[in-house]
Amino acid sequence: MKGDVYFVERECGGSVWLALFVIFCVSCWLPPEISAEASISAPQDVQVFDTPNDGGGSLTVQWAPAPSDAPDVRYQVLVGDAVATDPSAFAIVAEFPANTKYVKDDKTAWWTRNVDKAWHQVLVRSGKDVEVKDGTSYAVAVATVQDDQRIFSPVLVATPSPDWFNWNQLNNLIIAVSFGGLVFYTISHAKRNEIFLRRIPGLDAVDEAIGRATELGKPILYLTGAHDLHDPSTIAAAVILGKVAKRAALYETELIVPHREPITMAVCQEITKQAYLEAGKPDLFKEDANFFITSDQFSYTAAVDGIMLRKKPAANFFMGSYFAESLLLTETGASTGAIQIAGTDSDHQLPFFVTTCDYTLIGEELYAASAYLSKEPVQIGTLRGQDIGKAVILSAIAVGTVLATVGAVTGAQWPQFLLDLFRDLK
Repeated sequence: MKGDVYFVERECGGSVWLALFVIFCVSCWLPPEISAEASISAPQDVQVFDTPNDGGGSLTVQWAPAPSDAPDVRYQVLVGDAVATDPSAFAIVAEFPANTKYVKDDKTAWWTRNVDKAWHQVLVRSGKDVEVKDGTSYAVAVATVQDDQRIFSPVLVATPSPDWFNWNQLNNLIIAVSFGGLVFYTISHAKRNEIFLRRIPGLDAVDEAIGRATELGKPILYLTGAHDLHDPSTIAAAVILGKVAKRAALYETELIVPHREPITMAVCQEITKQAYLEAGKPDLFKEDANFFITSDQFSYTAAVDGIMLRKKPAANFFMGSYFAESLLLTETGASTGAIQIAGTDSDHQLPFFVTTCDYTLIGEELYAASAYLSKEPVQIGTLRGQDIGKAVILSAIAVGTVLATVGAVTGAQWPQFLLDLFRDLK
């Protein structure tokens, strides 16, 4: 019996040791996600610095991705006093799975990015656990956490402060300066050369409408819309009023301008007064040509409808922004037989104006009206520069759409470098 045991040990012992050696090697080479106990390491290459291109009050923490990054592994960003050295006593300001929070998730331009987009990044701001103040130093550490295991990076100190310039917006500055230079060039070109403007029938009919009112001995009614001077369409309406008032002064035709906003009324009074002065008829100007009715929408509408029915103006101008009152006004004006010219950027009211008015300025035709009527080189040059700028923007959108599609389909990174050039980076 003893000899049999010795024989078994002698014959099988080598195989047992070989099997144990193979098992040991396989367990050492298993990847972390399938090994019995995945190993984690401290975050590597951690950087903590004042957040660039901001107004202060924040720190940026960046570190390299690790092979152990997985949904079951977490990162913690901890902040404490600058004199503290034990990161375990710091306040946890952020905790998230290790496969999230990357540099690529933040809106930064490639010319301000100092690390690869695959690095982790967290912004440390004031919260319930810590208050980040400019000029105060803070100690920051990053910890890798899995189950009960937590490994800290070295503690780093940084101080937040505001910046004078946001370099992420450098592309927008260059585009704005280029656009301004383009406008100045087109103005200079318009002073030396005649620039063609597309014919706008509604503006060509202004003289016809004023002439008809003069022949019939009836007044002209002019409305500046529902908004105040914060709205560009109201400003455009006030500018066009100056051109209409100048022609009305030349023809000695009565002008009626009811308002629903006091400040707009005061501005339009000055514009009308200047128009009569330029026409050489300052004695014909009437202070009460511009008058305030009410700010209430339908009370104003009822009052203007009453003026239309009593005065029966031969020409009605509806310029600016309008709402539900548009159809009530234009229907009443049409019933009196007046020539009606409307201009608005309120697309929801355009069908009513087109239906009830003789001529309608659609969208940006309202803003081009001043240059069209005055023929002033400065205004015409500005209009031409804006048109060229809009053409460039539309071309950039078309090219950007193609580049974004190519990048999404092929996975290439180079289209993003070009897209950043025209991107509004915060």
